[in-house]
Amino acid sequence: MPSLGADMEHGKMVEWMVKPGDFVHRGDVVAVVDTDKTMMDVESFEEGVVAELLVDVGATVPVGTPLARITRTPDDDAGHAGHQPSGQEAHVPPPVRHLAHQLGVDTAGVRGTGKRGAITRADVERAAAARPDQVSAAPPAGRVRSSPRARRLADQLGVDIGTVPGTGPDGAVTEADVQRAVRRAGAPVPAEGEPPAEDALPAEEVPPSDAQERLAGLRRAIGSLMTKSKKSIPHYYLSTTLDLRAAVAWMQLVNQQRTVTSRLVPSALLLKATALAAREVPEVNGFFTDGVFRPSTSVHLGVAVALRHGGLVAPAIHDADTLALDALMQQLRDLVSRARAGRLRRAEMADPTITVTNLGDLGVEAVYGVIYPPQVAMVGLGKVVEQPWAHDGMLGVRPAVTATLSADHRVSDGLRGGRFLARIDELLQKPEEL
Repeated sequence: MPSLGADMEHGKMVEWMVKPGDFVHRGDVVAVVDTDKTMMDVESFEEGVVAELLVDVGATVPVGTPLARITRTPDDDAGHAGHQPSGQEAHVPPPVRHLAHQLGVDTAGVRGTGKRGAITRADVERAAAARPDQVSAAPPAGRVRSSPRARRLADQLGVDIGTVPGTGPDGAVTEADVQRAVRRAGAPVPAEGEPPAEDALPAEEVPPSDAQERLAGLRRAIGSLMTKSKKSIPHYYLSTTLDLRAAVAWMQLVNQQRTVTSRLVPSALLLKATALAAREVPEVNGFFTDGVFRPSTSVHLGVAVALRHGGLVAPAIHDADTLALDALMQQLRDLVSRARAGRLRRAEMADPTITVTNLGDLGVEAVYGVIYPPQVAMVGLGKVVEQPWAHDGMLGVRPAVTATLSADHRVSDGLRGGRFLARIDELLQKPEEL
């Protein structure tokens, strides 16, 4: 069980994406685990064949517990490109394997046309179409592709998930599909985050919903981590007002040439400027562990995301300082979507080197955050507002935002912290260079 954050002590196995005998590459998603914060995809750290699954679905185990045993296979690179070694099953990526399960296709009899003989979606679809019995696309019993949230809701409402038509990727059953199935049957559907009705129990004895239990666990985890942070990290705080006149004017000019869905927003410029400034002021970007500060050579920008049922997580946009604004915006949207759907990856939670919290959308003008250990800094961004601004003896109105820095006094001081905030402001005056 990998550590998915400084405050994680254990995790619950929700779903295995592989089975014994499957070949996995480093980075393939092999399992889904439930932490106090969110559902998380777990990737393989090794390449080889899954020999044994060591943790059952539903089991809660401490961080560091082995989840599976993977055996290495002989390297077949030399002289065997495009061919599988004798007796070795072709590589089947997890999404393709799920499609094969849905279509009732045995991948052992499928010839792979992908790289090094890997089986692709097209290979599985061709095999299904070639079957004489014209296999239905409906998944066989016990092999329904669905999200963990959909399965939990189906269990709560007594719905046979195998009878629910799926509208998700590859026909996966989603939470909305389960709710629609219940409505068609004429049964009441609980509001999001509420438990099913229990007529036999008085209100005070109704069991808490899964969402309520998750929120309580999330609050405990956040409270424990923030208590540790305030006790162990000597915080200092700085704030400044960022002049956004040049940034907003440039953004509006660029957006005139774009469709609505591809337009930039101020948050993208603020995040990119923060990432670039963190690269130039390394004292705010890295980890303090075992009494030593270790600056990071990469800027993995943690972004605080509010979850639908309450609480928050702060997954990372990797190498944010190197991303173009459009790519950064795309990754931000994807990260927020998956965070709220509970489908983050281990590296996204474990790797942030500095975190940004932006409460401007809630109308907050300034936020002073608490550092996520072992990080050494957090940036707070407020609402973009029009403010009176004096410049060269003239008074006018400019868009501006309050930026704050919470930093670790063991690593930096007001001089370096002030330089960091000033550098963000400087970068925003030349938005075309971000």
